[in-house]
Amino acid sequence: MTGKKTSLHAQHEAAGASFTDFGGWDMPLKYDNDVAEHHAVRNSAGIFDLSHMGEFRVTGPDAAAFLDYTLVSNMGILKVGKAKYSILVNEDGGVIDDLITYRLGDEEFLVVPNAANVDVDFEAFTARTDGFDVKVVNESDETSLVAVQGPESENILLGMDPSDADAIKELRYYAAVPLTLAGVDVLLARTGYTGEDGFEIYVPNENAVKIWDAARAAGEAYDLKPAGLAARDSLRLEAGMPLYGHELGLDITPFESGLGRLVEIALEKKKADFVGRAALDKLSQSAPERSLVGLKAQAKRPARAGSKIVDGDKEIGEITSGIPSPTLGYPVAMALVASDRAKVGETLDVDIRGKVASFDVVELPFYQREK
Repeated sequence: MTGKKTSLHAQHEAAGASFTDFGGWDMPLKYDNDVAEHHAVRNSAGIFDLSHMGEFRVTGPDAAAFLDYTLVSNMGILKVGKAKYSILVNEDGGVIDDLITYRLGDEEFLVVPNAANVDVDFEAFTARTDGFDVKVVNESDETSLVAVQGPESENILLGMDPSDADAIKELRYYAAVPLTLAGVDVLLARTGYTGEDGFEIYVPNENAVKIWDAARAAGEAYDLKPAGLAARDSLRLEAGMPLYGHELGLDITPFESGLGRLVEIALEKKKADFVGRAALDKLSQSAPERSLVGLKAQAKRPARAGSKIVDGDKEIGEITSGIPSPTLGYPVAMALVASDRAKVGETLDVDIRGKVASFDVVELPFYQREK
């Protein structure tokens, strides 16, 4: 591998990881068995190295106004300590990326873009600073990110010698708090991309190993397993969460990818102008030609990304992501399909390597944890 290495690369090698390129990074694909890693997250806990993700710090008197202009959602109303999911679009309404933004102070935000889009996103952010008293700093190369996901994740965090145990217990979904874990100052967030309860630990690179090792030590009593990108992908797909480059992209409108309501809220409630507003307003006036749907296989053959959905000789859609679901025991997929065939209960035919397999359109997500 010739990709960039995270600060935890040696830990992954010691744990027997198999590596793959992802967004220019040499990342763990799996350690021993990706299905076992998947089940660990669903039943106990898994630990992920997400240090390939990006981090932009946005500060200054106009930080909130700048983000309101740059992103679709209204960030100015975000309370300190809270987070919001949004999208970055171009003037035509095409999705450049989906990202999470944390408000850390009245004039300070942390924006987390996808790994493969860091450079493109940063270029878009810096190009939009004109007229705003704001500073945007790309801290991606100096920041590591460790995620602990699963029903035992809170217990594991509490076992990492936190400076404030109550802050961990009281931290709500889509929120963040600065505290000390294992003697290290971190930003602790409770968001996640697995469909389970879980935490993300933002930490400077020099302290990443200490946090990783402390989490693994605290997790021994809870059967914590290191988990790679393969398990991360199967977990997020079961939870119906989109992946940029699959369910989201420049050629997929937010209305096609199931993010129409996010845009509608911005168009209805956001007074300030934002990049792409006019194009998105125009798109909102008519129903999308394609819609993102969940598919459940009638048999055991999984459909993979790129497989065509057909009606006889006519192509009516395409699989965007597909797996044999470890949790549910049958293949599931997400797909972009002609909107008139996107109703729940519809049966669609998928061409899988020259053979047709039937899938039923079902509600997303496929899996939802018990609260």
